Amino acid sequence: MPIRYLTADEVRDAERASGDLLTGGVLMRRAAHGVAQVIAAELNRTGGCYGRSVGVVVGAGDNGGDALFAGAELCRRGVRVDAVLLAADRAHSAGLAAFRAAGGRTGERLPDALDVIVDGVVGLGGRGPLRTKAAEIFAGVDSETVVVAVDLPSGVDADTGEVHDPAVRADLTVTFGVRRRAHLLAAPQCGRVVLVDIGLDDVLPETGRGGAPTLSSLSDDEIDWPTPDPGDDKYTQGVVGIIAGSHRYPGAAVLATGAAVTATSGMTRFVGSAHAEVVARWPEVVATPDLADAGRVQAWVLGPGMGTDDAAAATLRTVLGTDLPVLADADALTLIARDPGLVDGRTSPTLLTPHAGEFARLTGTELGADRLAAVAGLAARWSVTVLLKGRITLVADPTGHVLGNDAGSSWAATAGAGDVLSGIAGALLAAGRSPRIAGAAAARVHARAAELASGGAPIGASALLSGLRPAIREFTTRSARTRVDTAPSAR
Repeated sequence: MPIRYLTADEVRDAERASGDLLTGGVLMRRAAHGVAQVIAAELNRTGGCYGRSVGVVVGAGDNGGDALFAGAELCRRGVRVDAVLLAADRAHSAGLAAFRAAGGRTGERLPDALDVIVDGVVGLGGRGPLRTKAAEIFAGVDSETVVVAVDLPSGVDADTGEVHDPAVRADLTVTFGVRRRAHLLAAPQCGRVVLVDIGLDDVLPETGRGGAPTLSSLSDDEIDWPTPDPGDDKYTQGVVGIIAGSHRYPGAAVLATGAAVTATSGMTRFVGSAHAEVVARWPEVVATPDLADAGRVQAWVLGPGMGTDDAAAATLRTVLGTDLPVLADADALTLIARDPGLVDGRTSPTLLTPHAGEFARLTGTELGADRLAAVAGLAARWSVTVLLKGRITLVADPTGHVLGNDAGSSWAATAGAGDVLSGIAGALLAAGRSPRIAGAAAARVHARAAELASGGAPIGASALLSGLRPAIREFTTRSARTRVDTAPSAR
C-alpha cells in the first residue's frame, strides 16, 4: 500500500472521529507512551535508560502534554528528566501533574549534558519560526545530544513542509496514527520518522479534504519493475525513443540513452546528430540522425541537450503531435514555456520533468514554499503529469494525486543526473507504466543508484549511471520475493 501523508486538518478530523479515544485522553496516553518507547529504545541502544539524562522543551497544548506524559514514563524507568515550560500558565495540567508526580523537574534552563532533548514546543498548529527562548535552547544543544521531535519539528509547517528560520532539526520524529505532509516535504528536517499506532486506522479519510491534492509515496514493494516474461521479446517489453544531445555536445545523448538501455530489457532507439557517439558507447541502440527514419516506438523522451532552435521546436511539435506517451525535459521544457499551446489539450500521456528554475519558466512565477500546491496546480491546469525534481521529488497528475520520493541524500545533484532520470522514466513509459508511476519509480531507483554509486563521496552522472543496474536489481529481487510470498499455496 502507498504511504499516505495527511494535512493537519485531516489529522484533526480523524482524531475527532475517534470519539471517546480523543475526549477520554486515550489518544494522548498512547502517543506519549510511543514517544517514551522510542526514546527508551534510543537510550538502550547506547547504554541503557537508568541514570541517563533527558531534557524536555514544553509548549502549550497537547503537543506539550504528549512530551510531559512521555517524560513521566521515562522518570519511572530511572531516567533523570528536566523540563523547561515555555508557557507555564498554559502547560497541559494533567501532563504536568503526572510529570512532577513521577519525579520530573522543571526549571528555567536544562542541564548542560543531555543524552536526549525532546521538542514538545508546538505540534500541528505551529506557525512560523521558533520563538526566542525555544530557539536559544535548541541553538545550545550539544552535537552529541539526540533531538527527538514530538509529531513534527517545531518551526516546520505541517502542510507545506516550509522550514522557517530558526526551526528544530530533529534526529528522530515520533508521530501518531498517520504521517503528516511535512514528514515527506521536509524530510531532512525530520530525521528518521517513527510512526506510532494510536488506533486511527478506521477513521482515516479516504480522499483529500475539500478536493485538496493527496500526497503519498510508493512503498518499496510497489516499485514493480518491468521484467521479461517467457513470451516477451524486445518489442513487447517496450521500445523507447530518445531525442537528445548533439554531435558537438553528445553527453546528454549518451547519458539519457544509456539510462534507457539499462532500465529496460526491450529496445532503445536514438534520434539526433550524436548518433555515432551514442552507438559507440551503446552498440545495442538503433540510431539515426533523422526523426523520419526512427522507426516505431512506444514512448518518446526528448529535450536534454537537443537545443531550442527552430529545428528543435519542429521536432518537439511533431513528437507531441503523436498519440504516444512523451516525456519532455530540459530544452523541450524551454520550448514549451515559450509556447504552452504545444501541450495544451494533448490527451496522450505527457510527463514534464522540470527542476525549480524550469518550473518557474513554465509558470511565470517562482516556485515558492508550497511545492506541493504548485506542482499539483500546474498538472491540473495543463492536464499533464509534472515531475518536480529535488531532494524531495514530487510527481503530480491532473487528478490531484501526487507521489513523492525522498532521495535520502543529495548526491544526485550533479550535472547530467537529470538526463539519466529522463532515460529511466522514458523506459518505464514505453513499458506501459502511467506517467505518475513511471516518474515516481524512476525517481526512487535514480536516488538509490546515486547512493550506491556514491558510497559517501561526490559523483558525476556517469558514476550514477553505473549504479543504476544494481539499484534496479534490488527492487526486482524484492518484487520477486513479494510475489512468491503472496502466491496461493498449492493444494
